[in-house]
Parts: sequence; C-alpha cells; structure tokens
Amino acid sequence: MTSDVAISAPETAAANGHGDTHRTARSGALTLGSIGVVYGDIGTSPLYAFREAVMAASGAEGLPTPAAVLGVLSLILWALIVVVTLKYVVILLRADNNGEGGTLALMALAQRAVGSRAPAIVLLGIISGALFYGDAVITPALSVLSAIEGMKDVTLHFEPYIVPLTVIILVCLFAVQSRGTARVAAFFGPIMCVWFAVIAAAAIHPIIQQPQVLYALNPLYAVSFMLHHGIIGFVTLGAVFLAVTGAEALYADLGHFGKRPIQTAWLFIVLPSLALNYLGQGALVLGDPGAIVSPFFQLFPQGFFRGCMVVLATAATVIASQAVITGAYSLTRQAIQLGLLPRFEIRHTSEAHSGQIFIPRINQLLLVAVVLLVLLFRSSSALASAYGISVTGTMVVTAMMGFVVIWKIWKWSPFTAAALIAPFLFLDLTFLAANLLKVFEGGWVPLALGALMIILMYTWRRGSRLLFEKSRKLEFPLADLVAMLEKRPPQRVPGTAVFLTSDPLSAPTALMHSLKHYKVLHEKNVILTIETAQTPRIDPAEHVKLEQISPTFSKVTLKFGFMESPNVPKALAIARKLGWQFDIMSTSFFLSRRALKPAAHSGMPRWQDRLFISLSRSANDATDYFQIPSGRVVEVGTQVTI
Repeated sequence: MTSDVAISAPETAAANGHGDTHRTARSGALTLGSIGVVYGDIGTSPLYAFREAVMAASGAEGLPTPAAVLGVLSLILWALIVVVTLKYVVILLRADNNGEGGTLALMALAQRAVGSRAPAIVLLGIISGALFYGDAVITPALSVLSAIEGMKDVTLHFEPYIVPLTVIILVCLFAVQSRGTARVAAFFGPIMCVWFAVIAAAAIHPIIQQPQVLYALNPLYAVSFMLHHGIIGFVTLGAVFLAVTGAEALYADLGHFGKRPIQTAWLFIVLPSLALNYLGQGALVLGDPGAIVSPFFQLFPQGFFRGCMVVLATAATVIASQAVITGAYSLTRQAIQLGLLPRFEIRHTSEAHSGQIFIPRINQLLLVAVVLLVLLFRSSSALASAYGISVTGTMVVTAMMGFVVIWKIWKWSPFTAAALIAPFLFLDLTFLAANLLKVFEGGWVPLALGALMIILMYTWRRGSRLLFEKSRKLEFPLADLVAMLEKRPPQRVPGTAVFLTSDPLSAPTALMHSLKHYKVLHEKNVILTIETAQTPRIDPAEHVKLEQISPTFSKVTLKFGFMESPNVPKALAIARKLGWQFDIMSTSFFLSRRALKPAAHSGMPRWQDRLFISLSRSANDATDYFQIPSGRVVEVGTQVTI
C-alpha cells in the first residue's frame, strides 16, 4: 500500500498541476544544500588564494606590480573556468556510478569497464583515495587558521591568541561529529549563501574604483604572465591552484545532491561570487599595493563590520572543514567495502539518510593530525605551501580514470576520448609540477600522509589476497563435505546454524572446527557469503541469493553496494520471501576468528607481514560490522601463518 502511494504521488501531483512546483521546490532545496556542503572548501579559498599567488608572483620585489596582479587574477579566473567548470561541472559529473561520484566510485566504474583484472585501475584508486586523506587533514587546519587570522586586522593585540583559538575550534568541531551532521547541515546552505552574497557585494566598490581590473578577464594576460615570469610564473601557478581546491567535492558529493543542483549552484551563485571577490581583491591591491598583506579582510570597513566578517569567515571555514571530514568518512566506508582497508566501527547518525555516518577511529586520527599541523606551521601562509599537492595528485588520477570511462563506458573512440581529456590532464600535471616545487616548504606533509595511506591500503589488499589463497589450499571442498555428511550424518541438534565464509566453494573453518570439537550438526545449516558489488547501491531484491545444496544445507549470498552498510539480519529477512524460514532467535551464527602469525615465506616482506597482522588485529569485530546480534554468535578461534 505504501509503495503504491509513493509511486502514484507524483502522477497525482502532476494531474493537479502541482508536480512542477514540488519538483522545483525539491531542486531548490538540493541546490541550497549543495551550496552549503559541496562549495564550502572552494568558497573559502578567497581568504588566502589571491594573497599567496600575488606574493609568490612578486618574488623578491616585495610589493606587487599591476602586471603581476592582472596576470595572477587572469590565471585564477581561467583556472576556475577550465578546471572546475569544464572538467568537473560539464564533463565529469556525467561519469557517475549509479548516481554516485568520487574517486573510488570512478575507480569501481573504470574497473568494471576494463574487467576484474585491472591492477593499474586499482592502483590509481588507491593513490587518489590516499591523497584525499592528506586533503582532509590540511583543509580544516588551513581554513580555520586563515579565518581566525582575520582578527589581526581588527586588533593586533589578538595575534598571540590565533593558534590557541584555532585549536579550540577544531577540537570542538571534531567533538561534535558523533552527534551527526543532519541538524547542523540545515544551517550550512543559508550561511554559505550569506557568505557568497557578502563576498560578492564587498567587491563591487573596489571594482568601480579600479575598472581596469576587468582586463584580467582576458586570458592573454594569464598567458603573457607565464611567458614573461619564468620560474616565478611556475611557482605562482602552484599558489593559483589554491583557488580551485575543493573542486573534487563537486564530484564526490554527486550522490548526495544530484548533477543538476550542483551545476545550477556553481554556474549561477558560486562562480559569479568567487569571480567578483577575486576581482575586488585585485582592484584593492591595484589601488594600494600594501593591501596584499590581507586583501580579503581589507575589502570590509575597519571596526564592527570587519569583526562580523571574521565571525562569518570562521563559520564558513568550519562548514568547509565539515564537508571534507564527512568526505573522509564516506571514503573510508567505500575503501572498507572495496577491500582496501580493514573493518572499522561505523555508526549511523541518521535514520533517513544512510550516507550520514560517523567513524570514531578516523575522527580521532584526523583530529590528532589536524592539531599537529596547526601547532607545527602556526600560520595559514606556511600551511598554504603544504596544500595543493594532494588535490592536484587526485585531479591527475581522476583525469586518467575519466579517460577509461569515456572510452569504455561512453563508447567513444580512444583518440576522441584522449583529445577531450588530454588538455585537462596536461593542465593538472602542470599544476602538480608547480606544487611539487613546494615539497621542502611543507609539501612533504600531504606526500608523507598519502604515502602512509598507500602503504596501508596496498598491504591490506595484498595481505588479504595472500591469506585467502592460503586458506583456500587448506580448506576442504564444500560439495564433498556436504555429500559425506548427508550420507553419514552426525548427531543432529535443533535450530539453524549460519556459517560465515568468504569462499563459498570451500567448507568454512568454523564448520570444520564445530564438527571436530562438538561432533554435532544442526537440523538446518546455511553457508553465508557476503559480497560487495562494483556499484554504490543495489536493488533490495538483489540483496539475497538462495541456493539449496542438500536437504539440510543451503547456500546464501548477500550482496551489498560499496556505499551501503552490510546489515545481515535485515538482508536475511528478505530471504523469507524466497522460501527460507528464518528465525533469528533459533539461529546461531558461527564465525572463525583467525590469529595470524608471520610465516617464513609469505610472499610479502617481513615488515609488511607484521603491518598486515597489526591491521588485522585493529579491525572491528565482524559481529558489529555486519550488525549481527552478539547473543546469537559463536566464535571459533584458529591460528593461521601468513
């Protein structure tokens, strides 16, 4: 009855002439939401991007020249048009994996297109995912620090309190993550709308005062600047990239808001506001080169208005940080489901939205890393050097995987696909090379974080595969065991036994140990395998596959999308419709808990063996991860060498 109402509601609305109104209202709400969540990062870039780029362009000269200001402005504006608008808004938003975006969703899509044996695609996915964690650490530190630094423009007496206050705000931000973002998110959109309106309005007066700043709209100024400034121009390009950091969020949040709201928000609100603000900062510096010390906050009158702007900027940077922290949770869940990380505890903070999750361990690690960065660098200018490498690296990988999708999924010829992607890839590689010049100034931080995550992901994936292959050699074929047990059954006990296994063709270790030690068999026995699909979500009707092996043995396969949290009892309830009489209170779940020991010859170096064993020990309990009632679980311990 409910489904009939849900299906017929739009038709009824359309018949009454209200269908378009409802659709427009929903689209408007999604557009507002996307402004708050998707554009927080790129929307707060004016706080530091123009200042850092012009200071880099000025070099040893100190005060910026009009040529440097117009050249940098032109580079920033055209980076926003080419990288964000053309690459992401126009092209990549179309490369969705069942409505989901992001680097790992793109990896799964490309992997499916090429075939299961695609190690290069998996490696690209691991690199892009690892680099995102570097971004997730630097964004909160840089954004909040740059906003709090605005207090120096209100009163110089505030300078000693900048770092302590930044740390306090960040600790509070991470402390409230466990409560979920649903309530806070309702305010994100309106606050960011006010932010974009204010930064655009503040720029109008300086532009009227210095109309020659509009020459920067001509791309020839960007080309001329690069041609005449040599290595300084190349260094400047690394700082210019700060203006487009956050573009990956456009793609990553595709599943939350949809393509059209994200495109509408960018084209009609975000891009015009950012362009106006950058032009306003440029006009201000053209009139007073000394204003480059803090061009953003000097757009606002001294005193009360500037103080209010610092408060609004702090709120906007907290929102930008919230978006990237939430992105780290989503990425971690995808990585777990795709077999790139061990199981971590995942808490759902909303009954209505499955995407709203909280991962305590990731939250703790991010907090420690972010606070250490603030204490280590102590200023947004120092941190700006560390920013960019992780984002440019992610963009390069995204462009490569995008080529595969355009070629294989969209069925374009390889030459046409290459012609489309090559200019963007060239631009991304140029930005990456420019950012790599800042390695010794702080750029080593995201590289070190990315390298650490790549090692962890690669070790977990390789170790899991070696363990699976080794376990398979030692295990007994399931079909042979079932035939033996049906021919000469042991003592039977009432109820149903469910044996979890990753290999449905072999007898589960828990079943073998149960027979060996208890010498009994339940009346009904189920071999349960849980699989992760290459799609973000799958139809509930496809969650369960039931196969009868013998009168007392059946095989059940539960399938979940890599964006879904596996809930075994809920999925098994679907099996009732397929004919399996499932009663959770008369069912025992048998799991094997493996104690790993390093072997002499494992296929991995000894340090990697020990790292894999440590990761395995840190993994969350399967009972909690699959949401199985702990009172119905029997764990059987086994020792395995790897």
